Amino acid sequence: MLRLLREQKVRDALAGLALLIATAGLVAAPGEAIAGAKDGLTLCFNVIVPSLFPFFVLSSLVVDLGLAAYLGRAMEGLMRPLFRVSGSCAAAVALGFIGGYPVGARTALQLYQQGLCSKPEAERLLAFCNNSGPAFILGVVGAGIFGDSRVGFLLYLTHALASLLVGLLFRFYGGAQRRRSAVPRPPKPIQAVTVPAAFTGAVVRSFQNTLNICAFVVFFSVVLQLLSAFGVFAALARLLAAAGFEPEWARRLVAGLLELSSGVSSLRGGTQLAGRVSMAAFMLGWAGLSVHCQVLSFLVDSGLSAKTYLAGKLCHGLIAAGLTWCLTRLFPLSAPVADYLAEQAESIASLDFSTALAASSLAALAGWLLLAALCRSLWRNKCGNLPHYRV
Repeated sequence: MLRLLREQKVRDALAGLALLIATAGLVAAPGEAIAGAKDGLTLCFNVIVPSLFPFFVLSSLVVDLGLAAYLGRAMEGLMRPLFRVSGSCAAAVALGFIGGYPVGARTALQLYQQGLCSKPEAERLLAFCNNSGPAFILGVVGAGIFGDSRVGFLLYLTHALASLLVGLLFRFYGGAQRRRSAVPRPPKPIQAVTVPAAFTGAVVRSFQNTLNICAFVVFFSVVLQLLSAFGVFAALARLLAAAGFEPEWARRLVAGLLELSSGVSSLRGGTQLAGRVSMAAFMLGWAGLSVHCQVLSFLVDSGLSAKTYLAGKLCHGLIAAGLTWCLTRLFPLSAPVADYLAEQAESIASLDFSTALAASSLAALAGWLLLAALCRSLWRNKCGNLPHYRV
């Protein structure tokens, strides 16, 4: 089978068949396709744009203004021994935890394009820097899905810990580069552009990246609506059920593998709290096919391999699920789901645009100021003996 897929003619035939099936689905169920597109556009307008755009601008400014380079010199002694990446990669890790998907991956790509990390380092970084933000885990999943903030804190703790463990695991990736990367390199002069140029470029690039992500969100909203209408979800769930999964758990897993929001929403209510929380941890670590396509759109023509990213996300999900299961065994949780909290998950796309945009912009500004202050403090305290370079 794999040998056949390597043939260009076979791949072209499969792509043509997929296009024909997609066209037939749109013709056969136009109402469902329109409904899916409307849901995707509403989600983009009310959630995606206000939550991601400010952090994309922030990540671009951090790299273009040289803050990542200054932070890298201060954090080299921590990032290099632990994760075998340059100290500049600390910016991608921090922004990935604060901004959510796919801010970390976009920052990692920018660091690679600016020459602040090598290709193996960028691929290692992609394996663990693209994480869910605290607002989604604590607010939507913890309070909205499970009705208990303790569950949200538990999920965020295991999510962050699993991400760092994946980083430690993937430090062994690129073994052929071990000796070369172990040799200390002299610090390069820090290059930065002017503030007006950095701000203009950051806004333009961030808007383009946000539009790309919105396109994937709308596309997958339509696809999920059509798959549900034609019973594909049910068929996949039956296949998993035949492999030993209970039908309800199989349906939840299929939804989470394809799209994160739909997957975690399916975990609301029911028994077996430990199992539902552990599956939520896996979904948050895996992130879903929709997020992966958003990240892969950044990697096109970058020269970076997507294998480490996909392998890292799978490991992230499995490790997070295992950690969550162990912690729920040690510290049992009870999560009575209040009706008004459960409705938060159903109304995720109906958030007020101005409120969400203001909150996200303030969070991005606060993050930028904290990073700037941290860079200045670390540079003065730990790197005062290094030669100074003009910016």
